[in-house]
Amino acid sequence: MTSNKDNTKNIEDDFKPLEITSPRTAEAPGPNVGAACCGDDGKTKRAGAVEHEHAEEEAKSSYIPTIISLVLLLGGILLDYLDTPWFSGYTRLVVFGIAYVLVGWRVVWHAIKSLRSSFFNEFFLMSMATLGAFYIGEYAEGVAVMLFYVIGEHFQEAAVLRSRRSIKALIDNRPDEVGLVTETGIVTVKAKEVQVGAVVQVKAGEKVALDGELLTDSSSFNTAALTGESKPDTKKKGETVLAGMINLDRVIELRVTSAYENSALSKILQLVEEAGSRKAKTQQFITRFAKVYTPIVFFLAVGLTFIPYFFVEAYDFHVWLYRALIFLVISCPCALVISIPLGYFGGIGAASRNGLLFKGSNFLDLMTQVDTVVMDKTGTLTEGVFQVQRVETLPPGKGWFLSAVAALENKSTHPIAQAVVSEAGPAHRQHVVSEVEEISGHGLKGTVDGRQLLVGNGRLLDKFDVPYDPSLKEIVETIVIVAVDGAYAGYITIADKTKEDAPLAVRRMRELGVKRLVMLSGDKDSIVQKVARELNLDEAHGGLLPQDKVSQVEKLKAEGSTVAFVGDGINDAPVITLADVGMAMGGLGSDAAIETADVVIQTDNPARIATAINIGKKTKQVVWQNIALAFGVKAIVLILGAGGLATMWEAVFADVGVAFLAILNAVRIQRMGFD
Repeated sequence: MTSNKDNTKNIEDDFKPLEITSPRTAEAPGPNVGAACCGDDGKTKRAGAVEHEHAEEEAKSSYIPTIISLVLLLGGILLDYLDTPWFSGYTRLVVFGIAYVLVGWRVVWHAIKSLRSSFFNEFFLMSMATLGAFYIGEYAEGVAVMLFYVIGEHFQEAAVLRSRRSIKALIDNRPDEVGLVTETGIVTVKAKEVQVGAVVQVKAGEKVALDGELLTDSSSFNTAALTGESKPDTKKKGETVLAGMINLDRVIELRVTSAYENSALSKILQLVEEAGSRKAKTQQFITRFAKVYTPIVFFLAVGLTFIPYFFVEAYDFHVWLYRALIFLVISCPCALVISIPLGYFGGIGAASRNGLLFKGSNFLDLMTQVDTVVMDKTGTLTEGVFQVQRVETLPPGKGWFLSAVAALENKSTHPIAQAVVSEAGPAHRQHVVSEVEEISGHGLKGTVDGRQLLVGNGRLLDKFDVPYDPSLKEIVETIVIVAVDGAYAGYITIADKTKEDAPLAVRRMRELGVKRLVMLSGDKDSIVQKVARELNLDEAHGGLLPQDKVSQVEKLKAEGSTVAFVGDGINDAPVITLADVGMAMGGLGSDAAIETADVVIQTDNPARIATAINIGKKTKQVVWQNIALAFGVKAIVLILGAGGLATMWEAVFADVGVAFLAILNAVRIQRMGFD
């Protein structure tokens, strides 16, 4: 079965909004968005994040020739207006020629270079139109087209750089140095030089530079850089603290668990930087459209120049050439090819500010089509923080029973297993554990102190033909059934609770047009149905193995639904991959789930599912506003230009002016509210 996601994931990596060569910056990588769509000759050079600062410096240095060109243009227009005698002939040509070369030479050079691979592109059209304007003596108008195009590029670059800086300020705010704990005391070292396993100290009010395990009893942290939530999060000894968090309470010590470049924060930044490499369908359409549209308008312009010769009595070549040049300038699809990718980049940036990581702009589009949201229960709709409620055991007694089960469960990262370990305390460390086998959807099998233990649900004991009291199936709470040496030995009941914002998540998703809300879980069906009733879900299925979840999602997709699946466990990875949009909880979620997901929810709050849908809808709305604006204005001015009712100045507005407006509209996404 082929999903929408399958069709959009295999996209050529031919567009990166952060790393692209513009005609104005020639061989140097810059943040130009539009260049890739209209003039890429197939050899566009890409720059990594390490070159972004260089790109910013180069962009600033390019303002100087633009300013000089603007001064020369305004001075030339003033001298023309004053009808200054000496400002004529070659003097006039030289002044306007210098103004033109300062801003236009890279565009003309790029047009020449691209003749082999992409003859009809934005740069070819602009070069023909402006050089033609010089040919008929309209120097000021020729300069104006190039100048305002370049100014439009400056605005576009500023918008992209501003978005990138805001994202980096939000995410990559780690200190460069850390306090390394050594035998002789605290030594200040570069964070990049700290090895995994080292112990570092973080003072109150400082930002955490490296991922680590908390060695201090407890402390509170501001996690806004990672989750978008300013609410303090209290961590206890043994829990993970991530780079980018701010320590609020006291001096703490961490044992480093990830190298600087492999921290969660680095991965988040990398995801945001790479997100633009997957185009949305709207972007792909505009790219294909421009390749067809551009040669059509070029030949129409040629026709507009010569065809009137056969029908107009007082045919004047210069008049009709001027109209054709206006037609060419108007036809440049700058507003489309600049503002549309910028709009999607703005959506990705807005998502990151709200604790959401989209791995491509195509998923922003897909979120708008989602009509069915399927969710896991544990860790997604419920806290995933379990507590042991009751321990019932047969001989050899509760003490050995609980600690032995905890010793085996300690080999699993499942929240239920961790609840048992927490209840047993340090006593579980006295046991010798070996031959551990995790049976997906069932539980654990292993040897503890030479005795074989089965720890899991009823299906696990059924699998190994171990009889147990059938009345255990009537218990509503989550139950862990235990067998020792092939005989039933007792059980442990565990309770979880629904996340505080789960009801809000359900309500907001329905308000945004989601028609079907489904919960799939490997937990007992009785518990699953109870949670589903509390949250007013449409469907709920419990007692599912990973393959059962896959079957359920396949069934929904076969019915024509566009499905988003939200999960957090390693057993959710297959179904996350299968769904049209796979979403993973980034805090509690397993690495496998996060790696395969298309959208990562850093806050672990289910309400962010609705936020993701809303961001997708508003991004698409802005993109289509830009498309309508560009086509509408261009169509009007094209008709006026062909009829001789528009000058080159109106053409400049239709081209560059509309691009300005579209860029400003795209940047507006960053300021929107989505909750």
